[in-house]
Amino acid sequence: MGFEPPQRLVRTLGEQYGEPAAAEWLSLLPALAGEAVAARGLEVERVVAPGGRGGLVVLVRRADGSPATLKIVPSFAAPSLERAALAHWKGWGAVELLDPASTTDTALLLERLQPEISLRSLPEAKALLEAAGTVRRLWVEPPEGHGFETVAERTARESAALRESVDEGLGPLVSAALEARDELCASAASAADTRLLHGAFGQGKVLAGERAPWLAVGPEPLVGEPAYDLARLARDRVEDLVAASSGPSSARRRVTRLADSLDMDGGRLRGWTLFRAVESGVRALRAGRRQSAELLLEFAGWL
Repeated sequence: MGFEPPQRLVRTLGEQYGEPAAAEWLSLLPALAGEAVAARGLEVERVVAPGGRGGLVVLVRRADGSPATLKIVPSFAAPSLERAALAHWKGWGAVELLDPASTTDTALLLERLQPEISLRSLPEAKALLEAAGTVRRLWVEPPEGHGFETVAERTARESAALRESVDEGLGPLVSAALEARDELCASAASAADTRLLHGAFGQGKVLAGERAPWLAVGPEPLVGEPAYDLARLARDRVEDLVAASSGPSSARRRVTRLADSLDMDGGRLRGWTLFRAVESGVRALRAGRRQSAELLLEFAGWL
């Protein structure tokens, strides 16, 4: 069968890594997928659409007939880090890596979850409760000698891009986000409190499974304080918040409730939520996704 990449994957790779790099990898994708399938003796069922944003997701069956999922990731998206994080979690709160000893860097064989059923299918209050319980399991000590970047390193790169924002109207909001990030990094907890983080955690990154009701997928792992990881979750379903007349107060209450539910400093969660919402909003604006940008930036302004 063919391995046609879903449009969401094509769009996201081009936005994050540049059109030339994305186009080159996509041209090689059929061959890469075919090689990964053949090397593992898999039978292909179908490509998942819309699928993930970081790689091609294919439902497969192993030689013994058991179901699994094959994920093909571009080498420039550091699949070795995703593999290392999943191997360290060993299925605790996250999808299980079925080929932890594999030397293949760009393909991961994973347990089969239900790709069409994420936490976004639940009512908001229940989804946030399940999400908080799931992400808590992921916050473990990182492995010795790990190669994960830190929150400070990742956000330093993002801050540099934010400072190049040319929209004068966003100046105050961008300045507030940058100031929050600098203060948070300067007052970060000790190394003893550093945890392995998912890096891109949200309701859409938690899928229904059989081994456990809900398991996280698609990490962009890094190490640092858990408040950074929770910040993306705090703005989930932002379109519903913006549409509601009580949006501003509801957004602030959500941040407070999330912090309280995980015994976290609410001020630190608010700061990271502000920074990540502004960074995502400005990046969306540059990519021409104006509607998404406006939602994120309005949410950020409420904080």
